[in-house]
Amino acid sequence: MALGFASVASADQPYPWQVTLQNAVTPIMEEIIWLNNFTLVIITVITLFVLGLLVAIVVKFNSKANPVASKTTHNTTIEIVWTVVPIIILAVIVAPSIRLLYAQQVIPDADVTIKATGYQWNWGYEYPDLNIGEYVSVMLLNDDERRAQSTARNQDLDQYPRLLAVDNELVVPVGKIVRIDVTGGDVLHAFAMPAFGIKVDAVPGRLNSTWFKAEKEGMYYGQCSQICGAGSDLAGHSFMPIAIRVVSDETFQKWAAAASEKIDGSWNVLAAANADDKVKLARQ
Repeated sequence: MALGFASVASADQPYPWQVTLQNAVTPIMEEIIWLNNFTLVIITVITLFVLGLLVAIVVKFNSKANPVASKTTHNTTIEIVWTVVPIIILAVIVAPSIRLLYAQQVIPDADVTIKATGYQWNWGYEYPDLNIGEYVSVMLLNDDERRAQSTARNQDLDQYPRLLAVDNELVVPVGKIVRIDVTGGDVLHAFAMPAFGIKVDAVPGRLNSTWFKAEKEGMYYGQCSQICGAGSDLAGHSFMPIAIRVVSDETFQKWAAAASEKIDGSWNVLAAANADDKVKLARQ
C-alpha cells in the first residue's frame, strides 16, 4: 500500500488482510503486476469455461436424460481443439514471461553497487565503490525504539511499522540503476523487496546478483524470505526485515560522503533532508 507522509514522497509496506500485490516502485515490478493481471484474466476465463462445461455435462448427460449411454470413443475435431488451444494459450503467456525474465536477469551498468549479507538475524550492507564499509541493519524491538528513531530522523512514526522498522536502513538514490550482490554469512537467507519486484537467495560462499531502479522516493520494506532459524524472543527468521530508503541523488551523495567517514554520523544528513522536506511542504 502506498502512503503519503509529510516528510517523504511515498512509502510502501504490507497491511493487514492484504490480498493484492504491493504498488510498483520499479519498472520490473510494473511488468510483474502487468503479467500477473494478464495471466489472471486467462486463468479466470479457463476456470469459468471448465465450470460451465461441468455443469452442462451434469445436466445434459445424466442417466435420466440419457438412459442409453453414448458409445462414442473419439472425436477428431474436439481432440485437435483441446490440443491446439492450450498450445496457443501457453505461447501467449510465454512471450511476456521470457521478456520479463530477460529484464530481471540481464543487469545493466550500475550507478551504485551494494553488497548485502544475511546473518542470523540481521542484514549487513556495504558500498564497495563508495568506500562505505559494512554496517548492520537490525529490527527495532519495541515502540520506544520506533518513536526514538522517528524523532531522530525527523519522520512520522507511521514510517516505522512494527516488526519492519530497522535502525540502519539501506539508502539508494532515486532514478538510478542499483546492483545488489547478495550472499549469506552463516546459513541460507533471501533478500526480498516486494515493491521492487526482487527476491534473491543469500547463499554462503556465493554471490547472487539482481538490480532495480526505484522511481519514487520513500521508505520501502521487505523481509528475509528463506527460513533461517527459529532464534528466541524477538530474534529469528521472522525478525530480520529489510528497509530501503530511496532519496534524491543530491541527498544520497551527501549521505554517502558522510557514511564513508563514519556511518553513525551519516544519518544526520537524512534527518536534515527530512526537516527540509517538511518546511517545503508546510509552505505549499
